[in-house]
Amino acid sequence: MGGRGPGYALRDILAGAPAVARKAGLIAHLSPDILVLSGIDHDHDLVTLRAFRDLIGQRGPHYPHLFAFASNAGLRTGQDMTGDGRTETADDTQGHGAFRGAKALALLSRFPIEDETARDFSGFLWRDLPDAMLPDISPDSLAIQRLSSTGHWDVPVRVAPDRRLHLLIYQAGPPVFGGQSNRNRMRNHDETAFWTRFLDGRLPMPPPAGPFVLVGGSNLDPEDGDGLHDAMRRLLAHPSLQDPRPASEGARLAGQDSRNAAHRGAPELDTVHWPQSQGPGNLRVSYILPARGLHVTSAGVFWPAPDSPEASLLGDPDAPPTQHRPVWLDIALDSITD
Repeated sequence: MGGRGPGYALRDILAGAPAVARKAGLIAHLSPDILVLSGIDHDHDLVTLRAFRDLIGQRGPHYPHLFAFASNAGLRTGQDMTGDGRTETADDTQGHGAFRGAKALALLSRFPIEDETARDFSGFLWRDLPDAMLPDISPDSLAIQRLSSTGHWDVPVRVAPDRRLHLLIYQAGPPVFGGQSNRNRMRNHDETAFWTRFLDGRLPMPPPAGPFVLVGGSNLDPEDGDGLHDAMRRLLAHPSLQDPRPASEGARLAGQDSRNAAHRGAPELDTVHWPQSQGPGNLRVSYILPARGLHVTSAGVFWPAPDSPEASLLGDPDAPPTQHRPVWLDIALDSITD
């Protein structure tokens, strides 16, 4: 729902375009209490997000609370950020994007969002990350280059009058492309490494004092595909977090083909279906990692087996409305204590 140009996503939502309508129907079927979206265009008044919220509401669940910080995607720098001699490409921005706000992050919630105390770390400079893996680009570029390709947030949600849950939200860029400097590979690593530094108290901003859940797309599998996998493995093993290992039967079955035969990771944990013959195969790239003290009652990836009645919600297997599968978990409310 984004990336083609300003207003295209809103047009498709208002027109009830088939792919968008199918996504709204899938979310309505799952009916989560809190939903983190990635890949939806951001605009100043959250018009696109409100329109999509209303489209979901036509199918059942209503989300009275919505939130989004501005995205780094498409934010112009006026500099040649990649060393190709140009200054006006989609890569000469704080995060790859043809226009400001392309393919951004957003939050929908049945519970009140404490937006006044939400923290946006998206302006944090890449070079200021301890032990950063910095590419060989100009000092002028590094002096302004933000770490977040989309955003890193801390958003508190009031799940009960006396219970608050912090959502640590992010979406990392891909570990491929980016030119000969391996810029994207290193940045993808550090966008996830940000959270280990944050939780270890090594950054200027402290971690939240209360319970939290880390939610995001790292674009990084801990074992397979492209990227520097150590960053993901370290985050999954962090002592402040637990990994409920959401799984699905659909992913297990989809991982039995020749494209995935050489993968080392458990196929049932995969969250994305990349069927291209030259692609990396199915990978685990989306995560929900609750704090160690929270009681997770169940978790999964919505990827039904092909013979399941729910499989139709994902659309045509050869041309699905989205290749990513929703990751979900349930947390016992009484384990969320300030």
